Amino acid sequence: MAKITRRILLLDTGNEWGGGTNSMIELLKRIDRTRFAVTACFYRNYGQGDSTLREALAAIDIPLVILPTRHQPWWAKLAKELARGLLFWHKPWRAAAVFKIELAWRIRPRACVLAELLRTGGYDLLYMNNQPASNLEGYLAVEMTGVRVVQHCRIEPRINTVERDIINRIARAVICVSHGVRDALIQQDVRRELCHVVHNGIDTRQPLPEPQPLPGVAPDTPVIGTIGSLIKRKSVAHLLRAVAHLPQDLRPHVVIVGEGPEAAALRQLASELGLASRVTFAGFQKQPLPWLAAMDVFVLASSSEGLPRVILEAMLLEKPVIASRIVGSSEVVVHGETGYLYDYGDIGALEEHLADLLRYPAKRQAFGAAGRRRASADFSIEAYVAGVTKILEAA
Repeated sequence: MAKITRRILLLDTGNEWGGGTNSMIELLKRIDRTRFAVTACFYRNYGQGDSTLREALAAIDIPLVILPTRHQPWWAKLAKELARGLLFWHKPWRAAAVFKIELAWRIRPRACVLAELLRTGGYDLLYMNNQPASNLEGYLAVEMTGVRVVQHCRIEPRINTVERDIINRIARAVICVSHGVRDALIQQDVRRELCHVVHNGIDTRQPLPEPQPLPGVAPDTPVIGTIGSLIKRKSVAHLLRAVAHLPQDLRPHVVIVGEGPEAAALRQLASELGLASRVTFAGFQKQPLPWLAAMDVFVLASSSEGLPRVILEAMLLEKPVIASRIVGSSEVVVHGETGYLYDYGDIGALEEHLADLLRYPAKRQAFGAAGRRRASADFSIEAYVAGVTKILEAA
């Protein structure tokens, strides 16, 4: 039996259970346990539907550590308000001042706690599952301990000069989920040789589900939908507005799968647009694929992504995809072949693409079949796991 070569602490500082969490879990299901001993480390035990993060990780024998947090102290809140007020006229200085306050009250104390965990646990590698700006305590912790660090950057990043310098000084590698993420890091002066592209992957051999029944929706009614956390950057409101402007002869049913802080506002918007009877808010679904199988067209209207796993799932199920032309989505969707791309925020263009696919079922089928072929050929789960494993071994 091969000897364990890495004791890994996996750090995820995210505030939601999203596609990055799911991709992480898919990796952990398949990582070679004879070579890698992994412990996951979060700030929250997320609850989604009837499941929790701890339960999901326990099901694949990955232990979970929940790190302590504290509320923002009064002095930090006051200091940030003063900085914003006094430096309102100079955005870069204002941002730098707020960042220094965050370093003092939140990031450095968290780094000390994390460093102690790395020491006592005997870990030799910290693997971080978000993006550099939200994982800064991890970089500071490994600088204290001498442990090596690999960053898995799952969304288009925005970093300041302090974060850039820390990455360049400390990181052994940055795994980028798309070429767009890699380019964004390099454009912000992260060293090119640190950045490695490993696309998210999908298990193309998994059994495909039957479509989720939609009570009250006539069998001949086309269904369009989206899946994801209901947060602002997902821009689900754009989808609702586009549907509201479709011609009268095209009246699809809309399925929105997910939960989040925008849920109430989206329900209100659907009512204001006269769509309440034509929209199903399904909430979080532990098994979203049956809902995706019920859709005729999948839409992702986000303002930013890394490489959306949900698009790969739609392609696996032979669904045409309409997505905003942003980092990640534009690397997966082939315009006019597997779906359509449009400029983010152009609701008129989204409406036109929806109308085209609703009018022509044969085109939907052709796009869907092409998407399935592309997912199988270019985004396999085996390539994803092998790519990440290679970088973790070399770090």
